[in-house]
Amino acid sequence: MVRRQSSKASYVTVVAHNPQTIEVLGSYFARTGVTSNTARELDAVAMIPPAATAVVLFPDDFGAADVAAKLLALRRARPKLLIVLVTGAPQHLGEALAPDGRSVPPLVLPRPAFGWTILDAIRGRTRVGLP
Repeated sequence: MVRRQSSKASYVTVVAHNPQTIEVLGSYFARTGVTSNTARELDAVAMIPPAATAVVLFPDDFGAADVAAKLLALRRARPKLLIVLVTGAPQHLGEALAPDGRSVPPLVLPRPAFGWTILDAIRGRTRVGLP
């Protein structure tokens, strides 16, 4: 995992297999004052720092069944964490996206999504405390 520091309270973990996606989004977050760390492995979702306010996951980079299982486990373990999925095929994640009455439902953005779109979605959800 690579850590990027900044002065703002937002802390975002980016999980994507593509190194260019990680570099571009991590750099964008750093320029906008958002602290972030990045990972290229799906198993890294189990190591999301407690200070994280959101995780941005590019699930199309990984197997759908593995992503769904990790999402369900993450939602159980961290019910207040905002999970942002940037995907072209959300239908493959089925039940992992469904409201469960206990955790914040994942936010799905269509792929491709620009850094400012992702950041606006995170800020909009965390600022007003919406589920």
